[in-house]
Amino acid sequence: MAGRHWLDPLARRLLVATGQLPPLPPAAPTALAAEAEEGVERELLALKLAQNPGLRLRDAGEVRHAAALGWRLDVNRAGAADWLRLPGCRPEQVDRLIRLQTDGVQWLGPEDLAEGLQVPPGQVRIWLPVLRFQRRDETRPPLDPPPLAINQASERLLRERLGLGPQRCRRLLQERAREPFRDLADLQRRLQLPPDQLERWIGRFRYATAPGPVLPPAGRRTR
Repeated sequence: MAGRHWLDPLARRLLVATGQLPPLPPAAPTALAAEAEEGVERELLALKLAQNPGLRLRDAGEVRHAAALGWRLDVNRAGAADWLRLPGCRPEQVDRLIRLQTDGVQWLGPEDLAEGLQVPPGQVRIWLPVLRFQRRDETRPPLDPPPLAINQASERLLRERLGLGPQRCRRLLQERAREPFRDLADLQRRLQLPPDQLERWIGRFRYATAPGPVLPPAGRRTR
């Protein structure tokens, strides 16, 4: 069998240029080149994190790099700010999670977390490299005040706990009188909260429309 002529590559390029041959597919990057590119991206993320430790991750690639750099999110202890660093994690989802945590709910695996956040399991798989599932000490005292009953709290309590000015507090009371608030997303939509205010209110409220029954203490029976 005759060997290939040294002009074969040039001839092929001419035939491709004239449309007589289909173009060759682009060469796949070698494993070494892909590894080098991953290393560069990881170093760039490390520099960004050094400048801004609370940096929000943009995609699955940055989540992998953050995990390689040692960042972890403790699922059963993390606060709202940590959750909001994950790509695609919305404030209303974090609000739901924090409220469930306050009620004592703990997550032991990705499936539990996806159900608690009401997100597709594929979304949790993107976060999985940085997630850490570990039961928290149930005897540890809560660090934050209990959630405020947003649909029952008095104007005075709303101002004290939330630092609301008269105008915004009046707007909240008017909207609440029209219809009780259902969740954080409903609160944000009706009050037109700016993003920073919305994030500060994550996990701060209970949304029950009526308080539960309060039973009097049981007295001793007399014979």
